[in-house]
Amino acid sequence: MLVLTAGAEENGAMIGLNDIEVARRRLRGVALRTPLVPCPRGEEGRALYFKPESLQPTGAFKLRGAYNKISSLSLEERGRGVVAHSSGNHAQAVAYAARALGTRAVIVMPRGAPRVKLDATADLGAEVVLVGPDSAERVRKAEELAAEHGYVPVPPYDDEVLIAGQGTIGPEILEDLPDVESVLVPVSGGGLISGISAAIKLTRPEVRVIGVEPELAADARASLKSGRLVEFPADQVARTVADGLRVQRLGKAPFEHVRAFVDDIVAVKEEEILEAMRRLALRVRLVAEPSGAVTFAAHLFHREELPSSRLTVAVISGGNVEPGLLAEVLSGSNLEDAREAATR
Repeated sequence: MLVLTAGAEENGAMIGLNDIEVARRRLRGVALRTPLVPCPRGEEGRALYFKPESLQPTGAFKLRGAYNKISSLSLEERGRGVVAHSSGNHAQAVAYAARALGTRAVIVMPRGAPRVKLDATADLGAEVVLVGPDSAERVRKAEELAAEHGYVPVPPYDDEVLIAGQGTIGPEILEDLPDVESVLVPVSGGGLISGISAAIKLTRPEVRVIGVEPELAADARASLKSGRLVEFPADQVARTVADGLRVQRLGKAPFEHVRAFVDDIVAVKEEEILEAMRRLALRVRLVAEPSGAVTFAAHLFHREELPSSRLTVAVISGGNVEPGLLAEVLSGSNLEDAREAATR
């Protein structure tokens, strides 16, 4: 059941090109300027390029936003430490950025997060606090810790400074492929697609920006169609193998960016995500976690829902996949075996 929530009327601040340029300066020498990788066996007149954010030091795009946010804090704020809530990639990014900037990090994560993400976050020096699978529970716990200890919150997506950091991907795409016609972007809480779509539309408004999310967590598509924030039940979104996209609804600031800059949102099936992972690994030599593979899944299986584009970029948002899940995917296992491997 879908639950309509208030909040669409409460406009979040919108970022501009200057905000993204400031973020680019902060991120020089920190975040990798990822290349555009051409998809082999491409069709004539329908070229696809991948933007592999899986190559970032933390294995996902989240480093851009987390570092931009923490580096924008005053010395007094950094001295108090930061707190974040995340299913994995934002956790690693905050831990990495906090260590680089000499700041304490406390991260609230779900107990069911992939072990590779839990371990990596702890290895980066962050204190990890475990809670249940509901994203609202993570938010509440992070707020409690901030109030009790004075930590500065670093939200995973509902923050304009963080959105500007994620938006630095946009200018890189436009500079490396000036004639790009469409950009496919994964959608979770909306920070990534907000930043990329703002950067692209404020520079080249004719470029189409299309979001992609799993059918089981297609709250952003429902929100864009209805004009109001739509929340999906926690037990439903928890069923998608794309653990990084298990957010129940868009943030308020991201929703305003999505309404202003995103052309459409496409939802993909679980089996399509796994097949896209397999082809990325075997044909393109790129390891993508399920959340990062959704854009390629849309390209492969939802052509009729996408713009007819001569040049398309698919953002691969991350590559932090559980080894057991990757092994199952490469062997061609079915969905249930892959899901089981993802929770081991």
